[in-house]
Amino acid sequence: MDAWTRSLLFLAGLFGALGVAAAAAATHMGGGANLETAAHFLLFNAVALAGLAGVILHTARGATLLRTGASAIAIGCILFSGDLASRALMEVKLLGGSAPVGGAAMIAGWLCVAAAALFARKA
Repeated sequence: MDAWTRSLLFLAGLFGALGVAAAAAATHMGGGANLETAAHFLLFNAVALAGLAGVILHTARGATLLRTGASAIAIGCILFSGDLASRALMEVKLLGGSAPVGGAAMIAGWLCVAAAALFARKA
């Protein structure tokens, strides 16, 4: 497994752990809707990144586009969920516009994944 794909799989595990922690905090600390949403996005994208890492391992043509898409999803999730979690837990915005930029990055990432399906060939 190459370093890029290994990094994506690492982020999948990290997102999964943070998603469970955020869900617990939202339930037990009263983090509210923002923290719940952050937890959902972390958990959903953890599964997606793990799945994409698995697909990348079995793809020859189109793997770079899949890696790019998965990376955009990861970066978008960090920005989006990080902003929502910081608002919920610290009552501070992460960076100006990071939630919408993160959301746009996730959308772009998913479009890359869709485009990769058009070019993918089995390794």
